[in-house]
Amino acid sequence: MFNPLNYLAMSTGLIVGLSILGVVVLFLLIVLLAVVPLKLWFRALVSGSHVSMKRLIGMKVRKVKVNDIVLSYISAKKAGLKLTIDDLETHYMAGGNVDRVVKALISAHSANIDISLQTAKAIDLAGRDVYEAIRTSVVPKVIETPLISAVAKDGVELMVKAKVTVTSNIHRQISGAGEDTIIARVGEGIVTTVGSADSHKIVLENPDLISATVLSKGLDSGTAYEILSIDIADIDVGVNIGARLEIDKAIAQKKISEAKAEERRSMAVAHEQEMKAKVQEMQAELLKAEADVPKAMAKALQEGKMSVMDYYELQNLQADTSMRKALGKEEDTKKTNKPQ
Repeated sequence: MFNPLNYLAMSTGLIVGLSILGVVVLFLLIVLLAVVPLKLWFRALVSGSHVSMKRLIGMKVRKVKVNDIVLSYISAKKAGLKLTIDDLETHYMAGGNVDRVVKALISAHSANIDISLQTAKAIDLAGRDVYEAIRTSVVPKVIETPLISAVAKDGVELMVKAKVTVTSNIHRQISGAGEDTIIARVGEGIVTTVGSADSHKIVLENPDLISATVLSKGLDSGTAYEILSIDIADIDVGVNIGARLEIDKAIAQKKISEAKAEERRSMAVAHEQEMKAKVQEMQAELLKAEADVPKAMAKALQEGKMSVMDYYELQNLQADTSMRKALGKEEDTKKTNKPQ
């Protein structure tokens, strides 16, 4: 027999069950949309670069930038490159720039430049801009040096600026030297060329001497570039280093001479002071001796070694000597004061 209560209970249970099922389905759908980039999957599918849903979920779990890798993969496939999604994901996880590598490979493919994926990845992981290297292989790059100072044999300084046109050497991008080495070597060549010139005028009249000398040295050896040409962009005359050095030398010699003269003067002054001291010492001894003369004479008179007449004769001799000295001084004074 039909029981309305049982029917109501069954209906209520069915509604509750369907509601729970709907919530579960909605939750799963939300999780699926959050985990799986359906829009990106569909875009790859319609572009002919199919990527499985499992692969997308795996990359999402591994915290890989799915959008960058898939878009780069689509671009590579559209350009006709034989790449796999594994190659790009591996390079990304190694710390490389996937977008730059793919762009470089597309450019190389369009320009018929032979470069493998492994080479491009190695160049990128080495820290070089692989896309710039490929582009420079097609369109040469101009490297401008700073003003380089060089001095000719005549002592005149020249300020030289050069423009170096280079193209990339793909096979030396990994271990080859960079732009700084090119600039340093060109600067060395400029200094050598100007320094070997007998006169700065020779370099001013023939600036192509610098280019010829620098190019003949093979400065691109061991670098990531090949030098196509070296052009002198600017050359100016600086200071006369030779004249400045001569002036500095003359000033130094003058100071040395003044120091030696001062040394000789000081020695002369010291010698003069020493002689004065000796004269003063002799005068003191003479005064002392003169003071002892009266005592000696008195003793001689007492002992009978000297008579009174001898004493008077000695006094007369001293007086005569003093008079002669006085007359000699007067004559010298008259000769000095006599008008010429």
